Amino acid sequence: MARTLLVVIAFIACVTTHAQTDPVVGKWLGTVKSTGDEVEIALEIKPKDGGLEVLLYQPILNLYGAPLTITRDGDKVVLPELGGELTLKGARMEGTMTSLHLPVWFARTDKLPSDAPVPDLPKGPEPLWATKLGGVIYATAAVRDGIAYVGTTGGVMNAVRIKDGSFVWTFSAGRPIHGAALATADALYFVCDNGYLFKLLRSDGKEVWRHDLGDSRVSRILGHPGVFDWDYSGPTPVLADNAVYVGSGDGSVHAVDAAKGSLLWRFATKDKVRSDIAVDGDRVYAGSNDAGVYALKRTNGELIWRRDLRAAVTSSPVVIDGKVVAGNRGGGLYALDPKSGEIVWRGLFWGSWVESSPVPYGDVFYVGSSDLRRVTCYDPKNGKVVWRTDVYGWNWGRPAVTEKLVYTGVAGGEPYPMRHTASLTALDRTTGKIVWRWVPPANNSLQWGFGGGPVIEGNVLVIAALDGTLYGFPVA
Repeated sequence: MARTLLVVIAFIACVTTHAQTDPVVGKWLGTVKSTGDEVEIALEIKPKDGGLEVLLYQPILNLYGAPLTITRDGDKVVLPELGGELTLKGARMEGTMTSLHLPVWFARTDKLPSDAPVPDLPKGPEPLWATKLGGVIYATAAVRDGIAYVGTTGGVMNAVRIKDGSFVWTFSAGRPIHGAALATADALYFVCDNGYLFKLLRSDGKEVWRHDLGDSRVSRILGHPGVFDWDYSGPTPVLADNAVYVGSGDGSVHAVDAAKGSLLWRFATKDKVRSDIAVDGDRVYAGSNDAGVYALKRTNGELIWRRDLRAAVTSSPVVIDGKVVAGNRGGGLYALDPKSGEIVWRGLFWGSWVESSPVPYGDVFYVGSSDLRRVTCYDPKNGKVVWRTDVYGWNWGRPAVTEKLVYTGVAGGEPYPMRHTASLTALDRTTGKIVWRWVPPANNSLQWGFGGGPVIEGNVLVIAALDGTLYGFPVA
């Protein structure tokens, strides 16, 4: 018995010594590079149970010590979850990562990246008013002529004065409203989960017509700590000439007569269309959860081309600098040739969903993110990152851009694998530096803060919170 025990102890010591002397053991700091962008990445490789364990540190994705699988074969190091294939070369490791085979290199280090606390930043202005609307608000408010219009999951469309937050009128739609409304000179259009596209008189909220989109039985899955098929957004109708273009939960793109509410044409994709339609000349562009971006003839909905982006397209396509720009839930932002659908350039969000839609301003555009937590300024010509700033939480909505500032609504969530905190944040438009950060009251919900984006009219910024509160902030 004693001899057997000694043999086991010797075997364990031998295995442990072998693992400890494996030349890949240690701390590694590196850089992975894509077109127009490069980010820091680090690995900590340690002996464990006769083998090796790897912890990933990737500040761009707010990961600090995430476990990975590793396999070894001579000088080869394989990290399957990252698509990483590395070669050990003395004090360096070099190779590629991701399905795009991006170049990466590591050198030994004594210090690994760590999650820094939110810095002490100027708190910004207090709200002028706060109006409770009930339900949850995922949408960005629509503003026009001093009135803000926003729907809630409580099934009510609200018209609120932006000078003081008082009600003008309400309309009971009957089911949750997830998407933003379209406010025109005399009408308000929005989509409700009872399957209807509504047209109301903007003056008093009286119903003009409702058009059946055919998706009243389509279900949703909202935020959950253990389920990640989140389906919280809704499309904003787009008006061009006398037609309203909008997607639906049954996977269709609809063109509806704006005066009569009758169907002009319908095109079916293979999954939900939750993002906005882009209208440009004689074409319309749509993104679908079936991973496709579609170009359709505006006159009859006939398919011109489809580009497979390999993950759900929940970011609304936008035509910028002669390109169709849209993001997906595969961590990519794509610029497509409008004539052919071919990829012109690809921007990486390093595994984060791209829920936000691009906002052009001048020669650049701005877009938010999900787990990446960052607002990014891009050059549309080549996909180069001009600046990218951590705002410490999910920023799913469109940013609001002025000559000097970029405003973004930020949501927090807990429990969640990454730290996300809520705020309304203002950034310098040219540098991306945070100018101020207003933090809303926390609550016990999984998510809090702002799911939609801010919108500005005159000297008031309007933004809706997930707890059902509509805020008005002063704008200098």
